[in-house]
Amino acid sequence: MTVATAVRAGTATLRKWTAAEIEALFELPFSDLLFQAQQVHRQHHDANVVQRSTLLSVKTGGCSEDCGYCSQSARHDAGLEREALLDVGEVVAAAEAAKANGASRFCMGAAWRGPKDKDLEKVEAMVTAVKALGLETCVTLGMLKDGQAERLKAAGLDYYNHNLDTAPEFYGQVITTHNQADRFDTLDKVRAAGINVCCGGIVGMGESRRARTALLAELAVMEPPPESVPINQLVAMPGTPLADAPPLDPFEFVRTIAAARITMPASMVRLSAGRQEMSDELQALCFLAGANSIFYGDKLLTASNPEASRDARLFARLGMRPA
Repeated sequence: MTVATAVRAGTATLRKWTAAEIEALFELPFSDLLFQAQQVHRQHHDANVVQRSTLLSVKTGGCSEDCGYCSQSARHDAGLEREALLDVGEVVAAAEAAKANGASRFCMGAAWRGPKDKDLEKVEAMVTAVKALGLETCVTLGMLKDGQAERLKAAGLDYYNHNLDTAPEFYGQVITTHNQADRFDTLDKVRAAGINVCCGGIVGMGESRRARTALLAELAVMEPPPESVPINQLVAMPGTPLADAPPLDPFEFVRTIAAARITMPASMVRLSAGRQEMSDELQALCFLAGANSIFYGDKLLTASNPEASRDARLFARLGMRPA
């Protein structure tokens, strides 16, 4: 049974993918892989609709973790100044602007190992205020303690982002101040609180194809898989340990998007960090491979992102429309 047939039969979402099976997808001829991904995509989604989210850094810099890709780590000399948590009014103004520009989800990120309870009170107020604007809400705050996910849910949080980043066997080469099991602990808290899970990873950090497939396998076997799966291409930030990482082959990135779509049919697969460096043609291939969500706006935390006007022109050229 092909993947597309399994989807039509209603069994694809029950499949427990292994890393070896996903690696076999990567080894298909490029056009065959995209054909399968597009078949799966059309069974679950409108192929010409893209959901748009905006991401705001509500607390920048000074993070105690040593994630090798991140300019916000206090352990890296990336030239980033530590900033205090934004006021609720500043966040609401940014959310209003995002909504006016067509975003349907507003994501708020804070550079913490995890939030202190006093800081969480302010984030709860942000979530409640943004939700009142009619936007979906998402936060990424690091690792959560017992009871914090329930507080965020009560405030009106729709999604919690906490990426696995990379495969377990490669994790220690990127991050040493915590392990992947810590991330799963937070994801379990989020799911138990009834909050949608936004969880993906970063590719292009020097990992092997096997590591990329192992990451996708971890995501695909979650019960259920994440509702939102951001696939980030490394943005090599000066001053970080991965500043000189060699760029990933663009076709390999598209293969990663396609494999994510095939193995997680119902999830929103988000084309995330790295779009600033992508041509319109490469982004079009990613949409063809099953990406149906993007971050929208001129900044992703501390990295540049394509301007909204460029995205609007691209959507018009492709005949695509926002969710």
